[in-house]
Amino acid sequence: MTGRRRTTTSRTSRSLRSTVLSAAVWAACASLAAGCGIVSDVTRSSKDPITVMTWAPEKTQATNMPGMPAMARAYARWVNAHGGIGGRDLRVITCNDNNDTVGAARCARDAVEQNAVAVVGSYSQHARSFLAPLESAGIPYIGGYGVTDEEFTSPLSYPVNGGQPALMAGNGRQLAAAGCVRTSLVRPDTVAGDELPLLLDTGLSAGRNQASDVRAAEDATDYTEQARQALLRTTGAEPAGKGCVTAVLGDRTDTFFDSFRRTRDSYPKVRISTVLGSVDQTVIDRSGGKSGVYEGAYVTGWYPVATDKRWATMRKVISEQAFGDNRIDPTDAGVQTTWIAYTVLKQVVESLGDGDVTAHTVRTTLDGGLKVRTGGLTPTLSWRFEDMIAARGFPRLVNADVTFQVVRDGRLVAARRGLVDVSRTLEATPMG
Repeated sequence: MTGRRRTTTSRTSRSLRSTVLSAAVWAACASLAAGCGIVSDVTRSSKDPITVMTWAPEKTQATNMPGMPAMARAYARWVNAHGGIGGRDLRVITCNDNNDTVGAARCARDAVEQNAVAVVGSYSQHARSFLAPLESAGIPYIGGYGVTDEEFTSPLSYPVNGGQPALMAGNGRQLAAAGCVRTSLVRPDTVAGDELPLLLDTGLSAGRNQASDVRAAEDATDYTEQARQALLRTTGAEPAGKGCVTAVLGDRTDTFFDSFRRTRDSYPKVRISTVLGSVDQTVIDRSGGKSGVYEGAYVTGWYPVATDKRWATMRKVISEQAFGDNRIDPTDAGVQTTWIAYTVLKQVVESLGDGDVTAHTVRTTLDGGLKVRTGGLTPTLSWRFEDMIAARGFPRLVNADVTFQVVRDGRLVAARRGLVDVSRTLEATPMG
């Protein structure tokens, strides 16, 4: 889940390039009645079904997010059973990006060919592959998981959370507040993972600390050596018990902590930590609950804990439309992000009334300052220039709130009340 890649392209140049590409596509397609994804934006009846796409990796050797497209389909069944959105049926197309550049580009091209008005609530580590086709066709990317830098730089991206940057900066803040004297970060040995220590250290700077960097293969089946390295670099902390090990390896985080569990008895006691998306309640339950390795762990997330009453409507939709579908876990950050992304889409479409719903009108509405309310799951969302946070490298970031959670008696619960705004922490992060 840590497939973040640094971009050196400025917001202005990306916006200019997107504008030029979109203009070129319009010029090339102006004389055609069909064949270009954006032509249907002009010809579609205002009451035709609304087509969107949701993609995510499934059945791969790295991080998988099958709950995101499954949640999108359940959402479509729910709104269509209640009259659609503004009287329009919602048509959701899903795609497996296979965790590779070819798959990501293929999904994006499919969105263009299917005349999608938006890509909603999706996950991919390969933004460079999928954003070019979307930008050329003018298709907005709403509520991506936030795993790549490009999601926070592309003028056609409308993030609903602070992505991996906010999680890592927030995790550092949480560990600093917990009094961690020494910290080890176990993260993927990839270009994507190379930025995680910088973000974590910025959060840890509140306690004047920096983390030891422990690199690991993101598809390994055993992490005993990495567990030893993390413990050796952490347990020199005094007083005893003030060392902390945080691991952010996506689906392999649980594999790491299994190796850690079998290794830690040879070392002084340390606290452990991670972020939601790498661990959720299902993983905690599977690992033994309150008698498992995660008991007492610090966990940083984007949203309120899964038991919060603000998730009641999402849980009702899952119960009504996806009961028994074990791909959809209401505690999963990907499922929650998809729910919020479709909440944005719904409010955009409703704001258009009887007007045409096209990629262009969706973008114009979002750029025009529509304020989206998510029932307290996030702050009010808006993507005007003045709503964006002055975080270097992440100019599209509009929501830098995180939550501090802890595993207590085998359950993820709030470690402190309310949301924690890490925008100033991100603003202080030096360029990597």
